[in-house]
Order: sequence, then C-alpha cells, then structure tokens
Amino acid sequence: MIELLNAADDSGARLRAHLPAEADTEAIGAALAATLRPGLRIWLQGNLGMGKTTLTRGLLRALGHEGKVKSPTYTLIEPYVVSRLDLYHFDFYRFNSPEEYLDAGLDEYFAGQGVCVVEWPDKAAPYLPPPDLEIRLETHDSGRFVEIDGNTDAGRTCVIELGKALRGADPAS
Repeated sequence: MIELLNAADDSGARLRAHLPAEADTEAIGAALAATLRPGLRIWLQGNLGMGKTTLTRGLLRALGHEGKVKSPTYTLIEPYVVSRLDLYHFDFYRFNSPEEYLDAGLDEYFAGQGVCVVEWPDKAAPYLPPPDLEIRLETHDSGRFVEIDGNTDAGRTCVIELGKALRGADPAS
C-alpha cells in the first residue's frame, strides 16, 4: 500500500511516498493518470530497475490501454492514443550524446498537445524542454521512494490533485 510521507509541500509542488511493492509503483502511476492534461511533459528519473516503466504502465492502464507496455529503449518512442490523450513514452538511455535527440527529430512531439513521458531525460539535455512534472524513484530497504515535483502551474495542479486522491485512498491520512 502506498504510504504518503507528505501529501504536498507548502506550495503544493512536491509529493513524497513510500512504495513497498511493485504494485504500488503501478498504482501511483494509475492515480497520476487522472490528473493528466494535454501538453504535459513528465520526466522520470531513477537508476535502472527503479520502476520508471512500471509507473508508466500503471498510468497507461488507468487511461484504458490494454496492450503491452514496454520501455522504448531501442525504439526511442512508443506512441499511445488512449482515452482523452495522446501519450508518447520516450527512453533516451541509449543516447551517447544529447545531439542524438536533435538528430532524431523529436521536437515536434514536445511542441504539441500530447503528454510526453521521458525516461532518462538527462541524456537529451540541454535540448529537451523543461518538465511540468519531475518524478524521481529510488530504492529503499523495503521498496522504493517516489518524489514528484510540480515545476509549472500545470505540474503543481497535478501534484495537488494526486495528493488529494492518495489521501482519499489512504485510511491513515
């Protein structure tokens, strides 16, 4: 069960939680799905195996995607037309230099109304536009910690709505 460590900071821009099991990582992605708006840019940060794709899978399942969800490590992008949104899942892990982002011609995705979810965004810096939401996953003895920061008004709104939804699902809050 997701354990909120703080529902949001004073500005509503940060949420921290403990995710004891893989299912909790998927569940927080599912809860996040309800807060998404067209044009959001979401950065997923964390080492290999931290649950970035698992979180994305939960998000996509909650939006109605029933097919397979895999990390686009080799394809760079997996597009999904789900529910009310176009969602683009990127993985830049294999980039050897940030210029590969420019060479791939991916700018158009970030300029439109699709939701862009990016694994390994640092590999495309400084060319990637800044995120609305930044999600960091790290290991802990008993699962993972997630920290979600809203960096724009749209991102902060998502964090506030997510915190409210999770508090409603958490009988301890």
